[in-house]
Amino acid sequence: MFERFLPGNPFPLGAYWDGRGVNFALFSANAEKVELCLFSEDRRELQRIPVSESDGEVWHVYVPGMLPGQQYGYRIHGPYEPSRGLRFNPNKVLLDPYAREIGAHLQWDDAVFGYAVGDPEEDLALDPRDDSHLVPLARVAHTMFPWIDDRAPAVPWHKTIIYETHVKGLTKLHPKIPPELRGTYLGLAHDEMIRYFLELGVTAIELLPVHHHIDERVLIEKKLSNYWGYNTLGFFAPDFRYAVTNCGLTCTEQFQSMVRSLHLHGIEVILDVVYNHTAEGNQLGPTLSFRGIDNLSYYRLSAEDPRYYVDFTGTGNTFNMRHPRVLQLIMDSLRYWASEMHVDGFRFDLASSLAREFFEVDRLSAFFDLIHQDPVLCRVKLIAEPWDLGPGGYQVGNFPVGWAEWNGKYRDCVRRFWKGEGGMVSELATRLAGSSDLYEASGKLPHASINFITCHDGFTLLDLVSYEQKHNEANGEKNRDGTDANWSMNCGAEGPTEDPAILALRTKQKLNFWLTLLTSQGVPMVRAGDELCHTQSGNNNAYCQDNEISWLNWEPTAEKLFFTQLVQQLIWMRRKEPVFQRRHFFQGREIRGSDIRDVVWIGPSGKPMDESEWTSPAVKCLGVRLSGDMTGVVDEFGAPVEGSSMLILFNASEQPIPFVLPKRRESLRWERILDTNQPSLAPEPLASGESYTLMGQTSVLFRGERPAEPLPPGEFLEPILSE
Repeated sequence: MFERFLPGNPFPLGAYWDGRGVNFALFSANAEKVELCLFSEDRRELQRIPVSESDGEVWHVYVPGMLPGQQYGYRIHGPYEPSRGLRFNPNKVLLDPYAREIGAHLQWDDAVFGYAVGDPEEDLALDPRDDSHLVPLARVAHTMFPWIDDRAPAVPWHKTIIYETHVKGLTKLHPKIPPELRGTYLGLAHDEMIRYFLELGVTAIELLPVHHHIDERVLIEKKLSNYWGYNTLGFFAPDFRYAVTNCGLTCTEQFQSMVRSLHLHGIEVILDVVYNHTAEGNQLGPTLSFRGIDNLSYYRLSAEDPRYYVDFTGTGNTFNMRHPRVLQLIMDSLRYWASEMHVDGFRFDLASSLAREFFEVDRLSAFFDLIHQDPVLCRVKLIAEPWDLGPGGYQVGNFPVGWAEWNGKYRDCVRRFWKGEGGMVSELATRLAGSSDLYEASGKLPHASINFITCHDGFTLLDLVSYEQKHNEANGEKNRDGTDANWSMNCGAEGPTEDPAILALRTKQKLNFWLTLLTSQGVPMVRAGDELCHTQSGNNNAYCQDNEISWLNWEPTAEKLFFTQLVQQLIWMRRKEPVFQRRHFFQGREIRGSDIRDVVWIGPSGKPMDESEWTSPAVKCLGVRLSGDMTGVVDEFGAPVEGSSMLILFNASEQPIPFVLPKRRESLRWERILDTNQPSLAPEPLASGESYTLMGQTSVLFRGERPAEPLPPGEFLEPILSE
């Protein structure tokens, strides 16, 4: 083994190979002694190297001659006094927080806990057993990926359409992906999937967490797993569950290959990241990394009793954003993924918890300051899930300029409207127009609103119109998990049915949601599989279902093919028409002295809605005319923006309503693009000023007739699924 060691350097943190050896650097403010432990591929501990140098609370050593691929971990010595927040236990091998690759899974056993499981004193009793044969181990990595001429697509926010998906679930059942690639990074970047993304029309893939995570013991005992991955242990390491074995590329290189392939075709990659907590849980959780390295620094501990953890996340612990080294770790991780892995943006899980410097959510917290001044991160897309589980954690509309937010108010409003709830038209209009009530006053633009109807957390779109209640029995928690506030409808039967009237209504309601989403100002986010009519059989919390409940079913059917083509048409219509990609909020006033307004909200009479229509609970119908006359507006290349005027009608009541189509200048006609009551792929011209029967629970999209090229290029009108 290695016989010669040098002092090394305290920077960079982690294991860094320079071509001649490896520098190891680890932060621990309260450790008394640190040992670097080297392991064989079969987890045998080969050598312990004392790390005697400490500079600025960073322990460091340099090992000449070491190569990438070496597995390692740390043993940290210090007091085991949980009542003081100190939980050092040198019997436990700990994962480097800066590990860029992880070479072994956690194997659950009582020995991986720092305390003696089953002891009457619980976590106060130190466990003396060695766990090196059970825990995840870091692997020395290198960063020499041949990016060649990779360039970020840099899709403008107002032209972005996000496709939220899971690396494994997307391709696990895809018949055209080679079996060895299904469910992997390389499978997601396969030509078949890239063709699908391009023809569907999405511009960004948002991946559920790919940071290395562990499956909770309670789930393993139930023969389940943490499928979604919101249980991070390694903030720098891509999860090797999604890597192909023995293909000649490391896990990191496979992820980089995926990004490079998507970028080559103009598709951005956004990561869902979880920096608010770690997989180590509360005081009764395992000791795998941060807890054993420096519990007092890494976690928010109770001021009254440091034995216990502050929990704003519902997972048992909260990362200590008040500590500069924790902030550094998060910033280093983000920069690594942006710079070394070339990702284009991040969606921050439970982002409110990241802003809690003390107790309340602070818009001026150090975390936001660091992000905004960072020359790398200030340029990527930043998306907040603007809530956590702590007091005052719901912060929709309150994140700083530069951030976009998952707009939960948009989701709830649109669901309630199409469920048939009265008194919603005023709020619906606000949500359709980009939620200016939430964002405009603080200087933000419409793209600050990430609009969504469904996401990974909750019902699929098909289940949203097929179930009144959640059905989460498969999760093993007696249907007590998952939210009850779904604003869902079953259209006449709970779950599967063969009733043609119910099935027709479900299809219509799904199209209503799609049309609403894709004609709203802001950034649309779609849940992968909704265009494929995917169902989770009413499970609205499938976080632990790594099986056919979550995996997308790509088997083509006539219904699925037709529905997917309708969705494809709506997406490309949005991409083509500038009125749906506005960079600024509507003003509602006349354009440059003309009699045309940029937006007009109209009632069934074809005239602007009056106060009684806005406020009456009985009114469940709304029309909006968007002017294509955007005189004086230029695109990012300075070219004038020209587009069609659009008319969208919404009727959430069960009764048909005669709706007078507003007249157009110069006797131009309206062209019907889609009526969700009688969906067709062929547009149909209609005269302006005539009455149109807007059927119950229906939405209709019209485009103002004008000379224009076809929508979109011919190849994209072909089915994107094949028999």
